[in-house]
Amino acid sequence: MSLRILIAPDKFKGTLSALEAAGAISNGWWQYRSQDILDVLPMSDGGDGFGEILGKLLDAEVRVTDTVDAANRPIQGRWWYSESTGIAVVESAQIIGLAQLPAGRFHPFDLDTRGLGAVLNDVARSGAAVCYIGVGGSATNDAGFGLAKALGWTFLDSSGQTIDRWIRLGQLANVIPPEQPLIGCEWVVAVDVQNPLLGLDGCTRVYGPQKGLLVQQASAAEAALEKLSQVLAMALGYDFSKELGSGAAGGLGYGLRTFLDARMESGFEIFARIANLDAQIQQSDLVITGEGSLDGQSLMGKGTGQLALRCRQWQKRCIGLAGLVEGAAATQKADRLFYLARGITPTLTSFEQAKAQPALWLERLAAQVAQQYE
Repeated sequence: MSLRILIAPDKFKGTLSALEAAGAISNGWWQYRSQDILDVLPMSDGGDGFGEILGKLLDAEVRVTDTVDAANRPIQGRWWYSESTGIAVVESAQIIGLAQLPAGRFHPFDLDTRGLGAVLNDVARSGAAVCYIGVGGSATNDAGFGLAKALGWTFLDSSGQTIDRWIRLGQLANVIPPEQPLIGCEWVVAVDVQNPLLGLDGCTRVYGPQKGLLVQQASAAEAALEKLSQVLAMALGYDFSKELGSGAAGGLGYGLRTFLDARMESGFEIFARIANLDAQIQQSDLVITGEGSLDGQSLMGKGTGQLALRCRQWQKRCIGLAGLVEGAAATQKADRLFYLARGITPTLTSFEQAKAQPALWLERLAAQVAQQYE
């Protein structure tokens, strides 16, 4: 009997885009179940691929802004705009992303979000009514300091000297807002994590090491961001540092909330609404999703876990495919959440082989699951 199957993976970080992953899963599935009807819907919850995926769903035009990357090197930053809907989409990873930089060459103390400011200025000038900003995949840990400077904010130390590097924010004494703030556009931050700005669960402690911050440097980074939030709270009368999601993308969630009065929303929920995901699930007999690693984060708010929960609500089977189902606890939870959860490693091949030929091994995993599916 033929089935209608929705194939909706996220990216396999560092190896496959969501579209490439969807292609590999489709090819593998068809090897044993060529009678099935496959609907392909690459997914993003706010990280790498967010702009391209939402841009395609909105039939949006690609726009280009001359700006800089996180290391302040000149680049052309892409963003997407749909005139018919008035919706703009910005993917931070395209501009200040960690993947845009050569590994190990730049330290987070020397990286900032300034390049994002030029893009948002262009978005505001375009006449967009709403702008969705995906913040995942950033290289930065500056809480939006660079972005704010690009938008006209000034940061001064106790002697009235301008602070030009975010790591010097421990000396911050005063902030001066821009004379002409960006207005006329509703800014929406697409977040995929629930971390606050500061503390053990904050951006520096949790995500700093992934970006090159050493353990012994965390205190200085934390002190800089804490001082920033304290001075801004005194100057503005509000403080978003404890808000869940403010620690997203090295504190960029906090920065967008504070400097642009943006609101935060689940990146997955934005995707689900624009893709009309519930209707697509309802018309399917089976849903297949996946990402590089099914782990604790996947099952606590990330797109793959959220999709599995949506499928459960509509009483549809959901299969999760991954490079790795990480850890015994994650495996047990995945088994409860998904109809079936399978990883490439270590069952099919080694980690090294899977990373060297990710599409091949994902295709083989999908073929194996299709062969066994009843």
